[in-house]
Formats: sequence, C-alpha cells, structure tokens
Amino acid sequence: MSKIVLINVSGHDEPGLTTSLTEVLSRYGVRILDIGQAVIHDTLSLGMLVQIPDQFEDSAALKDVLFHLHEARLQARFTPVSEDEYEAWVAGRGKSLYIITILGRQIEAEHLHRIATVVSANNLNIEDIQRLTRRISLRAGNDPQQACIQLSVRGETADQEAMQRDFMDIAHELGVDIAFQKEGLFRRNRRLVVFDMDSTLIQHEVIDELAAAAGVGDRVAAITEAAMRGEIDFQQSFRQRVALLAGLDAAVLPQLAARLELTEGVERLFKYLKILGYKTAIVSGGFTYFGRQLQQRLGIDHVHANELEIVDGRVTGRVVGEIIDGARKASLLREIAAREAIDLEQVVAVGDGANDLPMLRLAGLGIAFHAKPIVRATAQQSISTIGLDGILYLLGLRDFETSEPDEQATRQA
Repeated sequence: MSKIVLINVSGHDEPGLTTSLTEVLSRYGVRILDIGQAVIHDTLSLGMLVQIPDQFEDSAALKDVLFHLHEARLQARFTPVSEDEYEAWVAGRGKSLYIITILGRQIEAEHLHRIATVVSANNLNIEDIQRLTRRISLRAGNDPQQACIQLSVRGETADQEAMQRDFMDIAHELGVDIAFQKEGLFRRNRRLVVFDMDSTLIQHEVIDELAAAAGVGDRVAAITEAAMRGEIDFQQSFRQRVALLAGLDAAVLPQLAARLELTEGVERLFKYLKILGYKTAIVSGGFTYFGRQLQQRLGIDHVHANELEIVDGRVTGRVVGEIIDGARKASLLREIAAREAIDLEQVVAVGDGANDLPMLRLAGLGIAFHAKPIVRATAQQSISTIGLDGILYLLGLRDFETSEPDEQATRQA
C-alpha cells in the first residue's frame, strides 16, 4: 500500500534545492500531493506532502532524502499521514477561503496578535501569510511609507458581521486598516475603478475653495460638512452652496486648478491601473472643469461631474443639467460598466462622503477612503491610514509587481 508522508525542510536557502530534492524523489516515482515554500531572511521553510508508491520501500526513499538534505546542511522532519487524515484534510479544503489585508504605516506584532485572535475565535484557520510591501532598509533613515500583510484564511464563521465589527474596533484602536474579502474569481480580476474626486483624488473640496475666492467660505463650508455627514439632502445643499458663488469671476477656475494637490499615492495608482488595462472614471458631485483637468493629467477614461454655468465670464450660481447626487453616482457607475461590458462584480468604487455610499454598495469592491465615520461604518472596505495606492494591495498586487527593476534595486540598496 502506498505511503503518505509530510516532508518539512528548513535551513539556509540556496539555489537549486528544489531541483536536487525532486531528483531524489523522482527515482522512487513519488507523487506530489501538496507543496509550499517560504523564504524569510535567507531562511527556507519547505513543506511537501508526498505519496510513495507501494512498490518502493518508504524507508529507502526517505533515507536517500535525509542523506541528500544532510549534505546540503538542511534539517528535515518526516511525518506519516494516514489515508483518513489525508481525506479529512482534503474535505476541509472545500471550506470558504477569505483574504484579510492589513494596511498601515507600519505593522506591529500587536496588530497581528489581535487580528489572529479574532480569526481563531471565528473558527477560521490561517493558511498563508504574505508581505505585499517591499523590504525596508533600516539604514536609509526614512520611516516606511506603508506596510501591508495579507492573510489567507479558511473556514466557516457563524457571524461574519460581528467578526468584521471586531476588525473595525481593532482598526480604530490601533490605527491600521483591515480589509476582509471572500476569495473568488473577481478579486484579482477587477476591470474598472470609479472615483469620487474631491477629498479622494485631490486633497480639496473644490466648492469650498471657490467659496473662499468668492468671500463666502464659512457659509459654504458649514453646508458642505453637514452634507458630507449625511445630515442634509445633497441636492438641496448643493443648490444652496452653488447659489452663493453667483458673480464669481470665471478666471478663478484655472488659477485654482493649477493649485490643486493630488492625494498621496494617486499617480502611482493610476500608473499601474493603466499598465494593467483597467478602465477608470471620475463620478463626482464636484465640477466638470476640474474633472477634465485631472483627466488630462492622469489619463482617466470617463468624467462625469456637475457643469458650472458661466455667463459673460461670471459664475451664475446655477449648474447646467442634472445634479450628480448619490443616486446618480450609482446609476452612472452602472452605465459606465455596461458601456465597457464589465460585470459589476469587477468594478471598484472609491469615495469619502455619504453621497458616495450608493455606488460603493453597488460595486463589487467599495472602498471608503479617509472617509467620514458614517461612510467607514457602512462601506465594504476602508483605507484611512495610507495613500490611495493602497487600493493596489486590496487587488492582491505586491510591490515587486508594481516597481521597475531599477526602482526595486534603489529601494533595496
């Protein structure tokens, strides 16, 4: 009868180990049932679950493996696995698989401890841990800009909402972001990203900047904050704010556009979304003029925002056409996805305000970015500790996949 054995190998990593080890195993017609490897600071940990055919003595095969690894100055451990144990393990692989992404300026042992405690309490098992961000030099003299670790966990939990509330509490208390996604076909195959503009792609609320130029900054800012918190109907508050801009010289618009600052991580994010073939869109309750400026700068495919009416070089205090509120944002997202022949599950939506919630709920992945509390509490995922390029990690990308070779060499020098 064939034997099933778990082979664990550890020690200093050297090139060619897999080649030489599998050469030894191949002499005995060994079948690989499972394999996994990790290297941390040049230290190898390799696991192989193998089946040795009954025509070979398992002791002879393992003796040759042990001798080979001893010559390579590696440690080995052999664990026999019964057929019943193996079948039970195979059955367990049919349970749901989830991805937990931890993001922050740095990740500490306490973060992992608290998260792992919640995972265990919810009958989930951690199967894999990966660092998605680059290695950090301790001699460079600069604090790391961001850190990300991804956990793959498997199992069935009785109350997923309660577990996610626990994650939210940890995130708030310890200053990290924790995303929880079910692994599936679409997680690494998104195709469209739809962004709010103000306080998402740019570090400003443009209407507040225009109001300051018009001398009505305090009055407009108060209405803006109330609207973003969901305390005032968006359309009504928007009309009130725009009306206060009546008479503003339109020459202010290009002057303001030149001063607008992009949010941290925007340029890196768009660079790789473009390389990967993603479609991108702005769907904003802000103004088209500024959306078009960003479109030219970042190569955005679609722009939908409010058209500020200008007559004789002056802002009239009105907008042209339909006001883009929360409901309209969601319908525009749906229209863009249909036009591009993209399933809604493959859409990512990103925003910070209450009027973004309808499109965040509609998208396959909705992300509240540095958002108001009501939005963070309602959105599927949130990023509050790092820049907008943190979205790349939620898509499953690693830093070495989004760095040019010379950039990688510079960072790791």
